[in-house]
Amino acid sequence: MTEQHISEPGLEVLDITAADEETLELVVAQLEERWATSGPALVRRVPVRAGVTSRVYADIRRTGAQDG
Repeated sequence: MTEQHISEPGLEVLDITAADEETLELVVAQLEERWATSGPALVRRVPVRAGVTSRVYADIRRTGAQDG
């Protein structure tokens, strides 16, 4: 994944690594309940690393699906 620069307070870029896709999906779903996010992202596998990785963008100034 490439480096990402965020210029506004409250905006986050989260690179998440999990053991499997099911766990990754659960983590993203939990984030979506708390904050406004970009939603499920493309799942990547890196051949030399165990697990899967995904990037999610979040706006922690806005509430997520749970409150919406």
